[in-house]
Amino acid sequence: MGINILFKGINFQRLMGGLWVTLRLALITIGLSCVFGLLFGMLMLSKRKTATVICRLWLEIVRFMPQLVLLYIVYFGFARLFGWDLDGETSAVIVFTFWGTAEMGDLIRGALTSIPRHQFESAAALGLTKVQIYMHVLIPQALRRLLPQAINLSTRIIKTTALVKMINVTEVLKVGQQIIGQFYRQPDAAFWVYFVIFLLYFLVCWPFSLLAKYLEKRWA
Repeated sequence: MGINILFKGINFQRLMGGLWVTLRLALITIGLSCVFGLLFGMLMLSKRKTATVICRLWLEIVRFMPQLVLLYIVYFGFARLFGWDLDGETSAVIVFTFWGTAEMGDLIRGALTSIPRHQFESAAALGLTKVQIYMHVLIPQALRRLLPQAINLSTRIIKTTALVKMINVTEVLKVGQQIIGQFYRQPDAAFWVYFVIFLLYFLVCWPFSLLAKYLEKRWA
């Protein structure tokens, strides 16, 4: 059976190494997106029209531009236009953070605007500054509304990292293709390699999905 090729030599270790590259990129991106997304979401609620217009334009670019195109622009375009020596992983982190920040920021904006206005007014009447209101009143309440959706966004980021194989990053899918290329004479090799990769993605993303559903039911 073709699945046996995964246990020849160090093929399985290579596959797990590729999975670690996938997870590393995803975890870095998710962390940066949470930090920058908080700032982005607060800017979207700003009374300064310039800030809100820039944020809205950023969000629209992210929603209508395929991530693969953005990867090509950063990895190939910026290298030639500005002479930057960007490797594939750095380019991927830049693009996915650019995307994740906008998506996370929009989720944060929605969570904050769902909190009744009188919460802000009552806190202001108590003499709290705007920063204190956000840190001690609004954000703690918004987290309950935000967390399930943020977890779902995290799973999307994990799955989207598969695109980085197109810019020469040796993640799990790229390693799988390399293994298939070594055993191209075995007709069922591709099926078993891709099936195992599917299982790896499922095992990584499924706990996130269960956690999101649990939190939605608990906080309903």
